[in-house]
Amino acid sequence: MRLRRIAAIGAITAAISVWLPGSTAFSAGESCNDQLAAGTPSYVVCRWLAKPDEALAIAMGWLADDAGNLQQAEPYGAGWVELDITCTDGPCPTGDGDAFDETDAGPAEDGGDVVCDPPGTTCTVEPDEVEAAAATPTGQAVELAGENDLRVWIDTELADDWKAGEQAFAAAVKNVGALAAQPGVAGIRFTTQLGYNANFTTAAELTKFVTAASAALREIAPGRKLGVHTVVPEFACGGHAGCVQAMAKQYPLLTPAVIEPLLTGGKLDQLTLDSGMAPGYGQWKISALEARRNQWIQVKARAWDTLVQVGAEDAGLVGGSLTSAQAKAATAERIVLPLEDGAATVNVWSRYLDVKGTVHGIPAATWAQLEKLAPLQRRLATLYTPGTDDLAKLAKVFSQVYIAA
Repeated sequence: MRLRRIAAIGAITAAISVWLPGSTAFSAGESCNDQLAAGTPSYVVCRWLAKPDEALAIAMGWLADDAGNLQQAEPYGAGWVELDITCTDGPCPTGDGDAFDETDAGPAEDGGDVVCDPPGTTCTVEPDEVEAAAATPTGQAVELAGENDLRVWIDTELADDWKAGEQAFAAAVKNVGALAAQPGVAGIRFTTQLGYNANFTTAAELTKFVTAASAALREIAPGRKLGVHTVVPEFACGGHAGCVQAMAKQYPLLTPAVIEPLLTGGKLDQLTLDSGMAPGYGQWKISALEARRNQWIQVKARAWDTLVQVGAEDAGLVGGSLTSAQAKAATAERIVLPLEDGAATVNVWSRYLDVKGTVHGIPAATWAQLEKLAPLQRRLATLYTPGTDDLAKLAKVFSQVYIAA
């Protein structure tokens, strides 16, 4: 296996907004319909829960006094419901009308083998392939992540293999399937920067790739969730028609018309949208904070979050040297605000390697802020390259890790 790049989820029982102080949670029901693009159906109505400046103040309030308010917040509702699935007097239900005996390996999501008919087909991986994958750096990282109670996604790039031809693609899928068969793996993210990088030239080609990758992975890794990472630049424009037109022209493969169909038909379970929405919008007087908020308004208005789980990805906390106050502001804007605005999770970059080979990590002041976000831990994820950071340390802040393969 080769490392390609540096690079579901448990949920708090209610959104952060449920806990917002009554005096600051609403802005008198003011409309934000001007942030919706032209042509938005009339039944889609936008009202500010909190305007951008108010929302940032609310997020900062949660982080005040060493995040004391956040630590004291009580989850809304009755809490978790535990289901007793112990079966001692017969076969256990699989959830789809069939049953399996508890002495058998069980469904694929529990680590059991899937029998191919006829033998030798590629619908699954063989035990020796699973064993070999476990011995790779990625496989060992999966095991270590599990020991630290981290949920695991295999983070790979299949676009180049798909373009290389059927044989290369089948081999890559087989390798990913073997890694995904390791205990503790929740899902596979099979491409990043979808439509933004140079892999595809047409929307049809991009759609064909996602459809093929999804079908192949559903077959070889049943029970594992599938995800992709991308960005929809025009979402940051809000209702500015000139901005929307410019972004659609500059990024024709990243329009809602191209991305939304990928979220239907069971092709994907998770969509991660990049939060790097600025610079680039200054000519329309759209700040980075407004751009990110506009993005989540669009996600909610289009109900994408009802099709798949939609999360944010942010590399903005890496590098630099921040004061405690600066670190608190950055944490509020890049983590707390997206969760308030509708992101299911935030995938935080904890390191990157620049072109000179220098490693940049999260500054100490920022890490100290992250350690105070324990109530949000189930919504926080990070990227991990085997052999780099300390997984035990990452597990103090994050609940989920995308392991590069």
